[in-house]
Amino acid sequence: MLRLCQPQISPAAIAAVVEVLQSGQLVYGAQGQAFEAELAAYLGSPHAVLVSSGTAALHLALMALDLGPGDAVLVPEFTFPATANVVQQLGARVVLVDVDPATYTLDLAALERQLHSWAGPERLRAVMPVHEFGAPVAMEVLLALAKRYKLQVIEDAACALGADYQGRRLGTWGQLGCFSFHPRKTLTTGEGGLICTTDVALAERLRALRSHGMVRAGGQVRFDEPGLNYRLTDLQAVLGRHQLPCLDGWIARRRDLAALYRRELASLEAHGLLRLPLDQPGHSYQTFMVVLAPHIDRPAVIEQLAARGIEANLGAQSLSTLGLYGPAPAMQAGPLLYRQGLAIPLHESLQDDQVLQVCAALQAALVLA
Repeated sequence: MLRLCQPQISPAAIAAVVEVLQSGQLVYGAQGQAFEAELAAYLGSPHAVLVSSGTAALHLALMALDLGPGDAVLVPEFTFPATANVVQQLGARVVLVDVDPATYTLDLAALERQLHSWAGPERLRAVMPVHEFGAPVAMEVLLALAKRYKLQVIEDAACALGADYQGRRLGTWGQLGCFSFHPRKTLTTGEGGLICTTDVALAERLRALRSHGMVRAGGQVRFDEPGLNYRLTDLQAVLGRHQLPCLDGWIARRRDLAALYRRELASLEAHGLLRLPLDQPGHSYQTFMVVLAPHIDRPAVIEQLAARGIEANLGAQSLSTLGLYGPAPAMQAGPLLYRQGLAIPLHESLQDDQVLQVCAALQAALVLA
């Protein structure tokens, strides 16, 4: 079976995990501290805070900004539910904004309209742009809007470690940037996440919040506020440390494979059977998702691909369609992407002939649809 993703865990990484197991230092320690320093250098960010998952990163980011009841946070309509879940769990209101059908990321014109027309009882406090599948949001435009409307910016860069916009790493543009190391991500620690920031006070608070609100100073331990246990283990950190030097090479390979997909699927797009994602500079291609024509039965296509040994699936969720976040205006792009988006295999160990195999199988499935 050609899988959607395939984690790259080397024998050296496995041996390093065994060394950590034998050391007895299993919780966050020297490996975690070293991984944070390496990630900070890689991202060009002064502060990097490891946590137990991408969702934990988003949750702590909002907590550190004191978001809660009476506040509203703008969230893209098409994303994984974790982005909105953390907002709702803190008692703030989720305000959905539709996405661009070509990039799958926040529609900045729709965002501006929502900001201009906002009349809710809550105070708009923050916006959470999602760099969906590693595609960059136009951050200079978003930051200008955020400044005009006095919004905090929390980047959901869960899929975008190593992606960039105008030469600057995604996740480093806003007040806070959040990443995931889930197995579907290019760099994985099994579960795991990261928050980066340029604000030293925010970084210190995040470190305390991830560890029960605990602060160590002057040989003493104090608890400054209620926190959570969102620490990453040293087992996971050493796994990530062994992958980080490979990340840029893996992304380069993914970009080459995405270009091959574009070339081979161009004729299907020309015949109106599918739509390819916009090719953007800086995209890291954590996932390659096409959008099937409205008349095509996606479950049938997924079934036919599986019969040929190829895994395919939906890309992300339409949050308005899920109906979990209160009333929302009618959306156009997000629901369509949810219904007709098709993620196909893309990972750095995929071979060119396997991409051709996927394309041939997809063509055969669409002709039969």
